[in-house]
Amino acid sequence: MTRQSMQDALGLADREHFRKTYLLPALELGVIEMTQPDKPNSRSQRYRLTGQGRQWLEAHPVGDSI
Repeated sequence: MTRQSMQDALGLADREHFRKTYLLPALELGVIEMTQPDKPNSRSQRYRLTGQGRQWLEAHPVGDSI
């Protein structure tokens, strides 16, 4: 997914807030990864779930309360 598509899915408008509050922590925790880690500012950059991210989603299905 692109940053914008993730941001839209969460209903967040502020790019910087999304980056600091959601994107960077998810990258640091290893639940998502860049498809082009050597080009973090590329306009074709996408993000995907890691194995750890998939495990978390399996344990917390969408719609469950946190």
